Amino acid sequence: MGNNIQTTAGPGRYADILLDNWFKRSFKEYGNASRLMLLFLQALIPERKIASLTYAPEEGTNQNPGGKNIRVDVECTDENGERFLVEVQRSEQHDFYDRAVFNSTFSIQKQLREGSRKYGFPPVYFVGIMRFSLHPGSERCLFRYSVTEDESGELMTDDLHYIFLEVEKCRPDAEAPLIERVGYALYHLPELEDRPEGFNGEIFDLLFSSADLHNFAEEDKIKYQNDMTTERDKRIKTKELTILYIHEAG
Repeated sequence: MGNNIQTTAGPGRYADILLDNWFKRSFKEYGNASRLMLLFLQALIPERKIASLTYAPEEGTNQNPGGKNIRVDVECTDENGERFLVEVQRSEQHDFYDRAVFNSTFSIQKQLREGSRKYGFPPVYFVGIMRFSLHPGSERCLFRYSVTEDESGELMTDDLHYIFLEVEKCRPDAEAPLIERVGYALYHLPELEDRPEGFNGEIFDLLFSSADLHNFAEEDKIKYQNDMTTERDKRIKTKELTILYIHEAG
């Protein structure tokens, strides 16, 4: 890595906060987590001018009998009622787009009052932070989708948006957009010995502080190490199954 970035081969100073529990700790529970989430969304969606956030319950109840409930890592509502569903996905999932659509439309349904004939609702944003690429042939790390007319590109509604940040492609360069440098930090935190040069400002202060293992309570350190062991075992098992599949196919 360039930009005078110092890395470590083993467990480092910072936690991998792209694990579910630890992402929620950094962006919902720890210290100034709500401020960090606000700054993250402001960098990701600057056109919305978000000024404040409140958190929604982690799990929503499906109003269809027997239907599947939804759970996203963090769901927020801003001062105008606009909703932001933020989901971290670590491993490759080919139906991730379908999952994004399901979760976002479910959030829309929750806003419609029973018996009302009006269908207006505040905008809903689904934000996917991904450790894999849905666009392996592209160097871009940020992809935005909305509902448009096929031929003209005319926007059908401004109330439904999907944003996917592929953090493995994010660059640390000083000229890179802020959100890309944040994505780079999120992806590389476990291997960093210290904060990279040029990663200054409140958003990085809060991000690196929340991930610094020195700031973890002792019980959280133990739980984190257990989670990392489980994650490592999953990777080994996945690798073994992949090798077995290739061997049998050959």
